[in-house]
Amino acid sequence: MPIEFACNGEVKLAYERMGAQGGKPLLLIAGTALQMVAWADGLCAELGARGFAVVRYDNRDSGLSSQVRGGSRRRPAYTLDDMADDAVAVMDALGWEGAHLFGAAAGGTIAQLVALRRPHRVRTLAVAASYAGWRLGRVRPGAILRMLAKGLRRPAPGREGYARGFVEAVRPLTSAEYPLDEELWWEIALTMFDRCPEPGPGSMRQAAALRAAGDLLPRLGGVTAPTLVIHGEADPMVRLRAAREIAGAVPGARLVLYPGMGHDLPRGLWPSIADELRALATGSAPSPQGSAA
Repeated sequence: MPIEFACNGEVKLAYERMGAQGGKPLLLIAGTALQMVAWADGLCAELGARGFAVVRYDNRDSGLSSQVRGGSRRRPAYTLDDMADDAVAVMDALGWEGAHLFGAAAGGTIAQLVALRRPHRVRTLAVAASYAGWRLGRVRPGAILRMLAKGLRRPAPGREGYARGFVEAVRPLTSAEYPLDEELWWEIALTMFDRCPEPGPGSMRQAAALRAAGDLLPRLGGVTAPTLVIHGEADPMVRLRAAREIAGAVPGARLVLYPGMGHDLPRGLWPSIADELRALATGSAPSPQGSAA
């Protein structure tokens, strides 16, 4: 499908339709420093096969969406509320009065904000490897530093160099049970470079907005959408307690833990994850592969 654009004020947001057109509307929200293509085509196909009309989009300051100027660590160029409004702007452009939201990592935090600020627009809420705001007790700083040291902050020159640095940055986030899918991430990295060969400091501005958002946990009792929290028991970046906090704070939330899964959504778990989202959307029996907690 061709790339389309939504607008939130002066910010243009690139999005792409995938999956079963006319199906249940599902909006995928990516995390910091990632483009929409990090939602792998294969996972999108699994979700489409479960009856979802899948849409993925580039957050502001990533991919083909607007690059935002200015800002600093102390005075972010924009807020996480602005990024939540971006998600709603994509829904508006699609003509969706409501949608199922699925956010990963920081994308899950954005999805939580949408559910809090625009509850009438959220049919269900699903988050993976996420947290209710950036707090040291929820994340492991050492893993973040290792990822940055592998090349995300200063990609090597050229297409192949960028891909090599990106793949090596992702490697520490995977696990022994679900090791890095090099072919998949190499393809994603090359696609990201082709879409935006000079990514600039956008990921730092996104991270500044995330840090400034504060703690969402005291507010999560106000989430009214049926909620699914997915987490890997071997996640090296986001602690398991972060998932348990969200699931404990949102009324009626279901927590699904995958033994051996790291800070990613590995190919071997795509069918189970897609089944979980279908069960959430339809109120049917969930997948048996993950362990409910």
